[in-house]
Amino acid sequence: MASKIQTAPDDFRDHIATVDEQGKRVLVYPKKPKGKLYNYRKYVSYFLLALLFAGPFIKINGLPLLMLNVVERKFVIFGVLFWPQDFFILVLGFLALVLFIILFTVVFGRIFCGWICPQTIFMEMVFRRIEYAIEGDYTKQKALAKMPWNAEKILKKGSKAAVFLLISFLIANIFLAYIIGIDELKKIATEGPANHLAGFGALLAFTGVFYWVFASFREQVCTIVCPYGRLQGVMQDKKTVVVAYDYGRGEPRGKLRKNQERTEGDCIDCRQCVQVCPTGIDIRNGAQQLECINCTACIDACNDIMRMVDKPEGLIRYESEEGIAEGRKWRFFTSRVMGYTAVLVVLLTVLTTLLLTRDAAEATILRTPGQLYQQTEQGQIKNLYNISVINKTNYDMPLTLKLLDKEGTIKLIGSELVLPAQGIAEGVFFTEIPRNQLTGLNSEIEIGVYHGDKLITTQDTKFLGPAK
Repeated sequence: MASKIQTAPDDFRDHIATVDEQGKRVLVYPKKPKGKLYNYRKYVSYFLLALLFAGPFIKINGLPLLMLNVVERKFVIFGVLFWPQDFFILVLGFLALVLFIILFTVVFGRIFCGWICPQTIFMEMVFRRIEYAIEGDYTKQKALAKMPWNAEKILKKGSKAAVFLLISFLIANIFLAYIIGIDELKKIATEGPANHLAGFGALLAFTGVFYWVFASFREQVCTIVCPYGRLQGVMQDKKTVVVAYDYGRGEPRGKLRKNQERTEGDCIDCRQCVQVCPTGIDIRNGAQQLECINCTACIDACNDIMRMVDKPEGLIRYESEEGIAEGRKWRFFTSRVMGYTAVLVVLLTVLTTLLLTRDAAEATILRTPGQLYQQTEQGQIKNLYNISVINKTNYDMPLTLKLLDKEGTIKLIGSELVLPAQGIAEGVFFTEIPRNQLTGLNSEIEIGVYHGDKLITTQDTKFLGPAK
């Protein structure tokens, strides 16, 4: 139980709070939080949930706001289509995101985990609130867990499982929509599972995973699976702002007694901060604990007690370790922060430049393998080429090809080359160049790909001709 997780005040770093000395899982039943910061968290969570569920339906220039289609290797970010050929741009974007997370963690600790992380938002603001509504607060949940199976327990546990499964199915649909797109998801729903076995199977698998995570695995995701919690010790320092207990003011702890002069610190050892913690830790053991997600539930609980005993709020608060130990005022611009910021600015500048100069299409033009050059009666040299063009926009583009750096003509074999929206067009064409334009056995030529009068991309290739 939450009140008996810590076995000794000096061994909390030797094991995680949700595993006992025998290595068995210790179930956490947190008390229902309340307070100013919890209300703020609710507002942030509801906004992010609304954004998450609306995301698949939002389109920019006909493209989704976000789609990460790993199967087809097609990615859409803020309405911009990326293909594997744009891998270096995606890598730069990923590096910029990682660096931003590091910078954010260096300054503000794990506030992302407690306020923004989807795992925390769904667990604490959706599933946990449903659990409180069906089973009651933490004391009733503990009693229900110990209760033998009877009508009351079957009804409450069954109702909770049914609601959890329904919400997990809904989350799975949204999750799949971000992978294959909302239009493909609609096809699965309207055309039936038999016509989309892979998609329907993925939907069921995601539902099962989400249900297991939020019904059973829970806080273990943050303490065991997520690497962010384990890396925070590397990213944070004594100047990082975290949820911290002011031991200078609170120690030594002691129960509050009526009509007796108090010689202890402000902490009355009520353990409310432990009871509300969703990961079962005691924040008084020190800052930067592995399991602490900076959710601020302990701050609200402690402030409530401080008001009741007529003590100043802030015994547990957002503060740096240096601020607690030395009473220093928090400084934002440290040398470490400025260094990370400078690198991040450089990365974002390069990324922005690449995005602004990125072509609407990308062509690959290669000489047809095994084909030698041909010479016409007029003395022209002909080469046969294969072309493949990828469309990075959401509209069709009829294409024309022109030589840019030499005189000559390009003759397309077959029908007109039309590049479909978000698709690939392939074709074959002859390039004819006067012999006097060539520089030797292998000449460099540049071919422009046009949509109407607009040059959308260029491609350099080799042109085979007779030796001089």
